Amino acid sequence: MPVKSNREYRSFDAVNFHKVEDEGKPYTVRGYFTTFEDPYHLTDDWDGNPIYEVIDKNAFADCDMSDVIMQFDHEGSPLARNKNGSLNLTFDEHGGFCEAYLGGSQRGRDMYESITNGLIDQMSFGFTIASEGGIDWDEETRTSRVMRINKLFDVSAVSIPANPNTEIHARSYYLDGVIEERRMQREALQRAEQESKAKRAEAAAALEQVVLL
Repeated sequence: MPVKSNREYRSFDAVNFHKVEDEGKPYTVRGYFTTFEDPYHLTDDWDGNPIYEVIDKNAFADCDMSDVIMQFDHEGSPLARNKNGSLNLTFDEHGGFCEAYLGGSQRGRDMYESITNGLIDQMSFGFTIASEGGIDWDEETRTSRVMRINKLFDVSAVSIPANPNTEIHARSYYLDGVIEERRMQREALQRAEQESKAKRAEAAAALEQVVLL
């Protein structure tokens, strides 16, 4: 999956991602592209300890969703678009929900068939996080809470979930800083312990000299 350096990507099992049946809406699919208040494993720190992430239920409150498209694997021509009414986005207590009409192009109709046949059953979304107040870090639970999403670019059906390492690289301005700070703290503690051991060894050697005298 191509990753644009200025965007974040998250992939989820597309809950209830399915075609719309018996409603007079051919080539229409629905599904949640993200969930709220549902922590998931994001990456590991330098010590191999897990770091989690959760999307706050109010994260999209001030989000720019003026031009959101639906794609496949975040690339290619749009399969649906909210500007022309073929893509509708709504939010509830569970998460972000989309309904997309895929009958506007052959590529969209082919995607509809893939979804209908169960070949595609996951979704991802591309976004940016607000530079101020966008993230809240809980050291106790080791959880990064996404508080404010600045702009939503696309919701995409995906064949393979985004690589977690690639995802974390795209948002290194925050989490890499947290991980780096923890690494520096660990190294400082190790240096302090080494210095303490050296001082104790010097003190023991000096005491031994006194005893010998």
